[in-house]
Amino acid sequence: MSGDHPPAGSGAGPAEGPGRREFLTRVSIALGALGAAIVGIPVVGFLLAPFLEKQSQVWRPVGAVDSFRPGMTVKVDFPDSSPLPWAGVVARTAAWLRREPDGTFVAFTVNCTHLGCPVRWLPDAGLFMCPCHGGVYYKDGAVAAGPPPRPLPRYPVRVRDGQVEIQTSPIPITT
Repeated sequence: MSGDHPPAGSGAGPAEGPGRREFLTRVSIALGALGAAIVGIPVVGFLLAPFLEKQSQVWRPVGAVDSFRPGMTVKVDFPDSSPLPWAGVVARTAAWLRREPDGTFVAFTVNCTHLGCPVRWLPDAGLFMCPCHGGVYYKDGAVAAGPPPRPLPRYPVRVRDGQVEIQTSPIPITT
């Protein structure tokens, strides 16, 4: 041996730059991170978008003031405020609307606060009843019995140009 070069693996010798293996490792990590970002950013955007979007609230006419008798509670149908293009029949929703004896209106959602089942109005008992799990609400929407954790949510109601209008919002209603 001539002694010009140290033996292989002795650790002695001039400092060399990163080897091929280390370079390829770094390139692989960088490409993996880039791929994860390309896939991850849209996924995170999709998951966070509902929290960042302003919920659409629209006033929907449900009938003439004179068509509602004082003291009566009736179901009124109207277009959902956030229908999807392919929604079909479910692009319509409903509310329970009552004209109070003093002429004001009150509207309740048709969905039980327990699991969202549709409630029905029992005029003889003066109660809203959920058939799924036995939830019962008084005529003012307060919980009378069963598992519902909260009263029936109310829709804002106004009278404009002789028409009763309900301000709709996407379900679930949390106010």
